[in-house]
Amino acid sequence: MLLHEVVQFAALGVPDELALVSDERTWTFGELWHDIVAMASRLAVLAAPGERVAVICDNRAEVLIIQYAAPLAGIVAMFANTRLIASEIAELIADVEPTALLGSGEQLDRLVDFAAAMPSVRDHIAFEESAFEDLTLAGVVVGEALPHRALEGDAAWIIHTSGTTGRAKGAVLTHRSILGAALNTAMCRPTAHDEVYLFPFPLFHIAAYNVVHLHLRRRPVVLVARFDPVEVMRGIERHRVTSVSLAPTMIAMLLNHPDRSCFDLSSLRHVFYGASAIPMDVLRRGIAELDCDFGQGYGMTELSGNAVFLDAAAHRRAVDDGPHLLRAAGRPGPMVAIRLVDDELRDVEVGAPGEIVVRGDQVIDRYWNRPDETAAARTPDGWFRTGDIGRVDDEGFLYLVDRRKDIIVTGGENVASREVEDVVAQHPHVAEVAVVAAPHDQWGEQVVAVVVAGDAAADADEIREWTRGRLAGFKRPRVVIIVESLPLNASGKVVKAELRALVAAMLA
Repeated sequence: MLLHEVVQFAALGVPDELALVSDERTWTFGELWHDIVAMASRLAVLAAPGERVAVICDNRAEVLIIQYAAPLAGIVAMFANTRLIASEIAELIADVEPTALLGSGEQLDRLVDFAAAMPSVRDHIAFEESAFEDLTLAGVVVGEALPHRALEGDAAWIIHTSGTTGRAKGAVLTHRSILGAALNTAMCRPTAHDEVYLFPFPLFHIAAYNVVHLHLRRRPVVLVARFDPVEVMRGIERHRVTSVSLAPTMIAMLLNHPDRSCFDLSSLRHVFYGASAIPMDVLRRGIAELDCDFGQGYGMTELSGNAVFLDAAAHRRAVDDGPHLLRAAGRPGPMVAIRLVDDELRDVEVGAPGEIVVRGDQVIDRYWNRPDETAAARTPDGWFRTGDIGRVDDEGFLYLVDRRKDIIVTGGENVASREVEDVVAQHPHVAEVAVVAAPHDQWGEQVVAVVVAGDAAADADEIREWTRGRLAGFKRPRVVIIVESLPLNASGKVVKAELRALVAAMLA
């Protein structure tokens, strides 16, 4: 099956069923398919099969339509994180050498000064200023010949993910990998005949695979521009939303919002979350006050979505008498195989920690233009190395012992500590720096830079302010701590475990 066939087949089978709600406009599956074909025809003018287009835009219907339309035309769509600063976006765009930039006028204007850094770009298409606003293509018939015949292994999307070195890598998602993740999720998450799903995450995140999952189940997606507690609650009430994906920090923000009682959230049946564990008090309140079930997913961009699921029954057990289950990621879905291995890639015993390695259709084939890193991410027999350390209990629940080395997850965004270290190290009064995560009540984790001063002029607040404009807002250290020395091992490397303990003690 091909990615765009998710909507095409639904348009053939249930053309009048609701498929999408965005900015007060609605699409049936028939209407959505017509607009996908129209968009594919227009994209084909901007790029040839196999070439790339870059999308720089916050959530809106055009972005979702391009997610299906670009692969339909044989074009690879790269989705840029709009939360990055302009120079970072330009660097990622240059990495994939697109022929065209598509997005909101506001976002494209940010890149005007970086045209020289993106020499492959021939066209700039702003949604507000082009024919993209009217996507209906007269005469399009559902089921007619497609602009390009794709193969399941063809690249569909490129989403950049932070590596442990801080160098962004473009994960190449194929038709097969995206649908593999969607099918795995479909077999692990309940979807009712009247399901209505609200998506508040950015479409440039791998979380966007959830849209494909719901459309595969032929159920509608309510798309909001960005996460805002009031907009999410308003959307739930207005469209009788039955399920929603949220980060634990977002769930807490909903529960604590002073206007929550003003909205009717009684239609909600399931809240799905990921990125971090949910605190027990948030779960208890969510079950009691929202009167719905909770489910968790563990995955990553390289897995095209979630591969491991902690279902509603496990959450109810956690509340009743098994609080340890909230530390679990869940059990693997039926369309993936997961092993835990030691440094020699030998299977570890049950209960022992090991690196999580995965096989399945949803694993990406490669990183864009990173053959060495692609090879390093595979075992000799073809398993994908996640870099995450986990353990499995005797019930088959997977627990994460540690995240990928040095990755900080703040507000649902991944931050590579090496990238922050490289920037802070350029400060004239910094001699050494190491960056770690510390807990944060709202964002889950916060970025903390521990600095050895180069001279007496070093000032923590000034160093933190200096990173403004040099790093995206979510990457900037929320705390800078100046110390006399960093904890080092015999090889002279910073011992991050000791540093995290030191930071925890200083911030307590």
